[in-house]
Amino acid sequence: RKITMAINTKISEHETVLLQQAVDQLALEAGGLYVDATFGRGGHSREILERNNNIFLIGCDRDPSAQKASRDLVELYPDAFMFRKQNISDLRDLQESQRLDGCVIGNRALSGVLMDLGVSSPQIDRAERGFSFQKDGPLDMRMDNTQGQTAADVVNEEAEEDLANIFFKYGDEKRSRKIARAIAERRVEQALTTTKELADLIAATLGWREKSQHPATRCFQALRIHVNKELEELEQGLSAAIEMIKPGGRLVVISFHSLEDRIVKHFFHPPKKELLPGIPLEMDRAELPFTPVGKPIKPSLEEVSVNPRSRSAIMRVGVRT
Repeated sequence: RKITMAINTKISEHETVLLQQAVDQLALEAGGLYVDATFGRGGHSREILERNNNIFLIGCDRDPSAQKASRDLVELYPDAFMFRKQNISDLRDLQESQRLDGCVIGNRALSGVLMDLGVSSPQIDRAERGFSFQKDGPLDMRMDNTQGQTAADVVNEEAEEDLANIFFKYGDEKRSRKIARAIAERRVEQALTTTKELADLIAATLGWREKSQHPATRCFQALRIHVNKELEELEQGLSAAIEMIKPGGRLVVISFHSLEDRIVKHFFHPPKKELLPGIPLEMDRAELPFTPVGKPIKPSLEEVSVNPRSRSAIMRVGVRT
């Protein structure tokens, strides 16, 4: 199994972020029911099953390529693992049926849920997925590339003001209006269809003011978040976790940018201003659905040196009250 895992890791070309730490925080218990809500290329799921195959694990992901990556785990652990093609927001679907693809789970509460919110390296590195401005490809960016609006649809069809708002809200791009105006002028003559066309247009519009970052970085992040409704998906998934996880069960969330992390942080530890007026702070905290576990965890310097894409990761953990 160790050899098989090594081969699969090499094939996937994806370094799983905070691998050991995330599985440690799930505190696996024999007979428990767990969900890897963002299966990706299966790094966390493999580690979970290697450590304890006396649990049952459901891997979920909306990317069709993730299902292909799950096949070896289905073969290795037929009695301990299954894959479901679905979004984070669809967690409740796991409990609506008495039978799940031939595996009886009934109304069992979950012992733990893991959410790794990052984009996998194969998604970024494969030009045909359209996530990266470093490789020319179709302007797509959909996690599930079989349905929904593409990034090309957004840049060519959204009103100029709406485009500016997307770039500012999801990318913190301070020159969003200038970029949106340039896009609106260009698409009158010719639609933008590739990542290179959009990246070159943004670079020409803004100039190279930041040596360490491509001018299109923030806009590409904003388009990806908008196309995939990432923040809405996260909020719905967290809400579902309240219903799905049993008391004492754990929720482990790894985020990669401040917009995601703010949602997770406030979910586990709401700001005082959001608490009900007139209720003592201690009493209100006791009614929260999750108790935060320890401090946020970040990758070590060693991990970042091996996998630079992990540098922005932050993991938060909560126990169901």
